[in-house]
Amino acid sequence: MGRLISILVVIWLVIGAFAAFQRGYFDDAKTNCSEASDIALNIVAGPLNYTGINPKVKCADVDTPEPSE
Repeated sequence: MGRLISILVVIWLVIGAFAAFQRGYFDDAKTNCSEASDIALNIVAGPLNYTGINPKVKCADVDTPEPSE
């Protein structure tokens, strides 16, 4: 039973990764908090992406201090 669940989880995550790929999340090498969260959420959401659900995550923009000269 545990092996079946493991196989189903792997299939679920592969489908989610494919859905994230189709949405173009892996096209840009530079990502921010929001894009990385969207990618992870789409992978976890897996097949739900094909039902019209478009999960998004909103991250607070954090101002990082600039180095002094």
